[in-house]
Parts: sequence; structure tokens; C-alpha cells
Amino acid sequence: MKERKIRPTKQFFLASIAIVLAATAGTVVAQHPASLIRAWDESSERTAETIDHSDWQELLDSYLAPRTPGTNRFNYAKLQASVGNTSKLDQYLSKLQAVDPRKYSRAEQKAYWINLYNALTVQVVTHAYPVKSIRRISDSWFRRLILAGPWADKRARVTGIDLSLDDIENEILRPVYGDSRIHYALNCASIGCPDLSETAFTAGNTEELLETGARSYVNDLRGVEFIDQDRIVISSIYDWYAPDYGGTEESVIDHLIQYADEPLAERLRAFRGSIDYAYDWNLNEP
Repeated sequence: MKERKIRPTKQFFLASIAIVLAATAGTVVAQHPASLIRAWDESSERTAETIDHSDWQELLDSYLAPRTPGTNRFNYAKLQASVGNTSKLDQYLSKLQAVDPRKYSRAEQKAYWINLYNALTVQVVTHAYPVKSIRRISDSWFRRLILAGPWADKRARVTGIDLSLDDIENEILRPVYGDSRIHYALNCASIGCPDLSETAFTAGNTEELLETGARSYVNDLRGVEFIDQDRIVISSIYDWYAPDYGGTEESVIDHLIQYADEPLAERLRAFRGSIDYAYDWNLNEP
């Protein structure tokens, strides 16, 4: 008798792929080192013109609920239910995409890209709501299957160039500015992420907001948590973007010490144990 060959079903095959890839989906960001879209490495430092972010500020005032301590929560359900304000968000993003940021100063551009990233993220979640995690959202069924999220989807078009959230972060903000505090400004709609700022970024307030964001996150349990004297759990951000923090665990600890309050800084200076990484992908809704 011939041995019967059992062919796996399509569903079994896809499920197997999903199980393997979903295990690493949380570290997908680590596979995107900062490079540079050369088209954006330009600015006009002589201009005093600014970009209007007042619509974004109004939306933050209406739907962002600050929590101290804890994670700022955005009310996606309430925004989705408000046709007028959903349109306001769409219109704000349309206005940003009609701008050529290269005609503005480098500082004005930095605020522009941060606000564009955060507003796009809110739009992505609001259009897909209700959803438990941003990782379940994507234009690609396969990326939805493996919980890879919307970051590779082309969501914006600026000066005729299609851009994804990954492009804005890894091809523009990280390489152009070389500022590790960028990660405290960009919000991925998740509890584990640094807070969505209550204040829209501008050329005048970006430095202050970046410093505040860094200190707030590092001194929160999302940033650093001591399990005991020989083990800490820190945000996966410091793993995914390790090159931005010096590339070693020692340099990451040095960065944390720079922004840690006492006695956390003192404990970090004396720390010689093991480091684990964690991240909460649950949606940052109320």
C-alpha cells in the first residue's frame, strides 16, 4: 500500500507563517536603520515663515486626555463619532501635504514632520476604529496577518513623493536630525509608546517638548523598571533603535542616566545586571 501524503491546507500554511512571523513582529522596527531620502536634506534658513498647526492643537485639546502618572490617552471613538472634527483632521493633513517643507527652516521642518507623523497615526487608527492595537491595521492583508502594522503603508504624499510612517521616521527625521529624542516625540498609538504630546510641535517649542518627553518617559515604568538590583526591564525602543543611543547596552544606560531623576539615576549608575525589553502594544485609548 502506498503511503498517503497529507497536504497541509492553505489555512494551516498561512497560520504557520503567522505564528513564526508574529513572534518577531514586535521587533520589525529594528530592521529599519536610519538612512536618508536625499530629497529632504534641504532647507531655507533665511525664511521666517511658519507652518500653521492650530487645527492639530484644537484636536489635541478636544480628544487627548493627559494622565499623571500614566499614558496620555486619545479618544479615537469620540473623534470618529464627530464628523466635523474627523474632517478637520483630514483637512489638516491635506494642508500639511500641500506644503513643501524644504522652503522652511530646519527647525520648522522638524516640527512639521513630527506633527505630520502623529496626526497621520491618529488618522490611521480613527479610520480603522474599533481596533485593539495599531498592529492590526494595514493596507496589506499579509501585514495584518502577522501584526506588522501600518508603518510601511504609503499614507502621505508630499511634493509628489509617496511617504509611509516608516519613511518619515527612518528616512527623514532620524538621519536629517540625528536626535535620539525624536523617539520621545513620535507616538505609535500604543500604551508602551512615549506620550502623544498635549502641545503641537513648533519651531519655538520643539527643544523644550523633546526634553520634557525624554524625562517623562525615562522616569515612567514604560521606560525603566527595576525588577531587583540585578535585573531591569526597559522599553523595546532602546533595542529597536539601539544605534541612536550609542549601539550598546552601556550607552543606553548612560542615556537613561542623563534623563533619570534621583534616585533612579543613582540605581542605574550602580547597575551591573541583566536587561530585558518590553513594550505594550495595546491601544492608548481611554
